[in-house]
Amino acid sequence: MRAIWKGAIAFGLVNVPVKVYSATEDHDISLHQVHNADGGRIRYQRRCEVCSKIIDYEDIEKAYEDDGRTVMLTREELKSIPAENSHEIDVVQFVPADQLDPIMFEKSYYLEPDSKSPKAYMLLRRALEDTDRVAIVQFALREKTRLGALRIRGDILMLQSLLWADEVREASFPALETTIRISAQEREMSAALVDSMAADFEPEQFTDDYQVQLRQLIDAKLEKGESLDTEETFGAAAAEAGTGEVIDLMEALKRSLEKKRGAGAAEGDGAKAGAAKPAAKAPTRKTAATKAAGADAADDAPGAGGAEGDSAGEGKAAAGKAARSGKAAPKTAAAKSTASKTAAAKPVASKTTAARARKGA
Repeated sequence: MRAIWKGAIAFGLVNVPVKVYSATEDHDISLHQVHNADGGRIRYQRRCEVCSKIIDYEDIEKAYEDDGRTVMLTREELKSIPAENSHEIDVVQFVPADQLDPIMFEKSYYLEPDSKSPKAYMLLRRALEDTDRVAIVQFALREKTRLGALRIRGDILMLQSLLWADEVREASFPALETTIRISAQEREMSAALVDSMAADFEPEQFTDDYQVQLRQLIDAKLEKGESLDTEETFGAAAAEAGTGEVIDLMEALKRSLEKKRGAGAAEGDGAKAGAAKPAAKAPTRKTAATKAAGADAADDAPGAGGAEGDSAGEGKAAAGKAARSGKAAPKTAAAKSTASKTAAAKPVASKTTAARARKGA
């Protein structure tokens, strides 16, 4: 926990330095409003009704309006009020705990000793235990002067802010003013029902069923993939919203889609360029294979030596072209491989010629 306020309890002439912590927290799942068409976040803006501009927080002051007149109050003026600057929890009375109507309780805070020696803290706690009373205090917190009750919870001093008397409404319902007759038998049966349901209160036995079922619904939709990538979908929109500009969410989504398409097109062009290089080498490999497979016909046919010379000339031309393009090493290796395949094919052709001569004989 983090302290939200520091001060001191003024207990007569005793001063008790303390840190104040919120004792409760809200467990509700936080939901926000979105546009049902595209999931865009609905945000509230601090817009001036006079100039229609969106106003930064530091340019906002408070004001009071009464009978058509507006009185503006600056932060400096509000801080100049003595009660606002007070960091003292002033004990004004000690009262029996049963005199506090629970309707007056507002918010609870834990008090931690804020000194090297917590003796004064322990003394005040022991005084409340021995007298079985609650201390009524006054203090200022978050730009409000408050009424509070200082009591014990376990080994800790707890401060509970109270509503002022004029903040509690009076209840007046005409239906309760009518005379209703309740028989003794009805009272006995209702008392028996109460006895059958009597138990000690254990708050851990109770759960917020709505929040549990809401969490189950959210988890189920996440598992089914029924969700949006918040950063990817709304990152650009949030960045522009931070500048204070009014943006068009659909335009931001359109730009994001175009950016993705552009990246995809670039990757496609790169893939095509990579595929084109092997295709250019394919004819060379194919020619070498064709020559190796048809070596018999090349040796028997007239002008075979001329064909070999043409092949050698093609190899030289290819090597010269590779040297000009800066890729001499790969092309030269390919040419050597082709030459070795051709050389290997010649013995096969010689054997075939010899076999035909013996057959003719």
